Amino acid sequence: MSLKSVCVFCGASAGSNPAYREAAIALGRTLAERQLTLVYGGGAVGLMGIVADAALAAGGEVIGVIPESLRSLEIGHNGLTRLEVVDGMHARKARMAELSDAFIALPGGLGTLEELFEVWTWGQLGYHAKPLGLMDVNGFYSKLAGFLDHVVSEGFVRDEHRNMLQISDSPTELLDTLDAWTPLAAPKWAGQKPT
Repeated sequence: MSLKSVCVFCGASAGSNPAYREAAIALGRTLAERQLTLVYGGGAVGLMGIVADAALAAGGEVIGVIPESLRSLEIGHNGLTRLEVVDGMHARKARMAELSDAFIALPGGLGTLEELFEVWTWGQLGYHAKPLGLMDVNGFYSKLAGFLDHVVSEGFVRDEHRNMLQISDSPTELLDTLDAWTPLAAPKWAGQKPT
């Protein structure tokens, strides 16, 4: 797979640890250096604004997708390569997925987790064959990774689907892994036997 664009899910807050800001800057800069278009939620605040500003400062292309209802709340970023305003959250997520070859979640809250799990479910069900990754900044996602392993051990998710999600604390390593990723052929239901 040759990536051209990467969707980044992340918080509209910067979080309490300066490491989150630093990771967003590193990811934005790395995307630009690799000439990968950043696709994200279109906000100018929190980690959303930080990753976008870092990519732009490094000469990258940045496409934001934001619902009209959140444009003023999240202070839609006016300095992007392109800001698309859509009707609602469902349209936002669908458009971000359509524009992207891969997905990465930086630290974030409920919206970030919801976006990650929805796009992961779409991949599990075969609606797309695009890689997903977590930037595990200072172990932010380590407990989630442990819980996901528990969900597998309890028979609700197959190993193949769990392994769709790549995890790294390095933007370079994570992008390399996502670029080299190949979709697995596996049944979409946890109890099915492979055919």
